[in-house]
Amino acid sequence: MKREKTKIKNVKGRVIDLTSLLTYQIDAIVSREIIKKDIGTVTLFAFDKGQGLSEHTAPFDALVYIVDGTAKIIISGNSHIVKKGEMLIMPANKPHAVKAIKKFKMLLVMIKD
Repeated sequence: MKREKTKIKNVKGRVIDLTSLLTYQIDAIVSREIIKKDIGTVTLFAFDKGQGLSEHTAPFDALVYIVDGTAKIIISGNSHIVKKGEMLIMPANKPHAVKAIKKFKMLLVMIKD
């Protein structure tokens, strides 16, 4: 997974178009951390078609909001098709995986207990 290193400057108090903060890259997953605090993170991801994250778990709930495109998210063996404008909460300690049916961008919000 590639991370775009450019810092996001002067975003506090400004309206930002999330889709413009990250560009798709061929055969890649790209991410950019928007907020990083001790209590959690907000990260924007861009997945090219066919890319994905293999099954894993996280010790806290994670909210996924689809900013663009369509994703397949599997939680404990149950598949969910999540489209632009929709969200899904992945429960803590449950195995989950993400796959790009079409290229898509997602905002991942993780807040630690």
